[in-house]
Amino acid sequence: MLGYGLTVAEVLESSSLAGSSLLAGKEGLGRLVQRLNVMEVPDILPWVKPHELLLTTGYPLRNNPEQLVALLAELDARGLAAVAVKLGRYLDELPPAMLTAADELGIPLIQLPDHVSFDDVINQVLTDILNRQAALLARTEQVHHALVQIVLDGGGLQEVTDELVRLLGGPVCVTDPGGRVLAASGQVPANLAALLHGRAGLRRYGDVETAVVRIVAGSLDHGRIVAVPGDRELTSQDVQILERAATVAALVITKQLAVAAVEGRYQGDFLRDILSGRGGPGESVLAHAVSLGWDIDRSLAVLVVELDELSAPGTGSARAGELRRAQERLAGAWGAALRARDPRTAVVGYSLEVVALVDGSADPVEAARQLAATVTADLTASKHSFSVGVSRVVGNVAALPGAYEQSRQALRVGRRMHGRQVVAGFDELGVYRLLSLVPDGDELHSFVRETLGPLADGDDAESRDLRRTLQVLLDTNLNVAETARVLHYHYNTLRYRIGKLERMLGPFTADPHLRLNLALALQVIQMRGI
Repeated sequence: MLGYGLTVAEVLESSSLAGSSLLAGKEGLGRLVQRLNVMEVPDILPWVKPHELLLTTGYPLRNNPEQLVALLAELDARGLAAVAVKLGRYLDELPPAMLTAADELGIPLIQLPDHVSFDDVINQVLTDILNRQAALLARTEQVHHALVQIVLDGGGLQEVTDELVRLLGGPVCVTDPGGRVLAASGQVPANLAALLHGRAGLRRYGDVETAVVRIVAGSLDHGRIVAVPGDRELTSQDVQILERAATVAALVITKQLAVAAVEGRYQGDFLRDILSGRGGPGESVLAHAVSLGWDIDRSLAVLVVELDELSAPGTGSARAGELRRAQERLAGAWGAALRARDPRTAVVGYSLEVVALVDGSADPVEAARQLAATVTADLTASKHSFSVGVSRVVGNVAALPGAYEQSRQALRVGRRMHGRQVVAGFDELGVYRLLSLVPDGDELHSFVRETLGPLADGDDAESRDLRRTLQVLLDTNLNVAETARVLHYHYNTLRYRIGKLERMLGPFTADPHLRLNLALALQVIQMRGI
């Protein structure tokens, strides 16, 4: 297992290598030795494994010692830790070119004294490696038990990072998959965003060796643990400790998610009752909200957030799992951003939307735009966009059901008018606000059919084209030349189409009241999709 073993420098301190000398390759003394091998055949390369100490008398190459130079490069390419040679019996000395190559490659060349037995070296070094492995396993197990005990005693991620700082001696932080810091002990690295991308394990950034491990539960990625050096360099053994800590962190996060899910359902049911007008007497609603940490006894606006994909037609079951996870990430990001701004905010993530009761003392629409920018930055890895609707500010709990409908209407109309990733306030809808207040949808349908006649329900290409022509004519205040330019029609072709529209709809070019009705009917179609 990577990480268990001795460095070449530590091997040289073994009593079985007493009297040995380093001939070349001093830069490689930190290489890890995990196993030993003996070279007594010329074709040793197929049998060489990474992190090996290769012992040899040079017998296989006694007649052509110059081959050792090329062999050394091949051994280094296979990850060999070092070469230990016993000279005098088959080779009197190593070629100078081999010593130069060892220095260039940073692979240690060790000369063993005559009295040293390969068996003694193998037995003692392997024993030392196994003892080191046992000690490391024991320490890792102790760390694991200590971290698990933290969780059993009710501790969370902060207590886990505090323990890791004590063990590793340097700052440690835990982040979610988007890079938001969930807990930290010590100073958070300035280049945290860069550290979170790329492979896990030890990674060098500049002169600093940093350790990063993933927090995974099942197939779910819950984030990263990042450790930076303190009073010593981090090692592969420290990575193993972090991997144990990642298992414990996954347990903590899973537990938190389970608790949050139960609390979220409870809070969600309560907020749904408020927004549907079934919350009960105002005093009891306010008291219950206080017990949940919410402050709703103030001026409020209702904010609704929805994934744009959920509004698209034809969203099939094949993407249901992906959208559910995206909705969970969206709810988590919005909840964190809203509570960071105001810890007393009531915010709940539902299966299709996120709903919040935000402070109305400042401009809630501008606040929503700032929050949307923050959440978008937090969800940079997500390919899912969202839109936001914001109601008018209301002064009491009894008005919240109406405000909720306003926010949903602002979201729906804003998306139809401006496309995806929109933040729309109800008071910004203009005439759409008036149309949205008409409660009887059948009445609006009837108005559209009476005003537009055969163009109201026609979904064929000609009907859509005529509605487009009518819309541009009204937008340009019946400027025929400008309309022809916008639609890329010949002037005479447009005059013909205007005549056809007047035969279908009436003399709208001469009747301002009819033009107003037509404009409103087209707005209703755009707003409600009828």
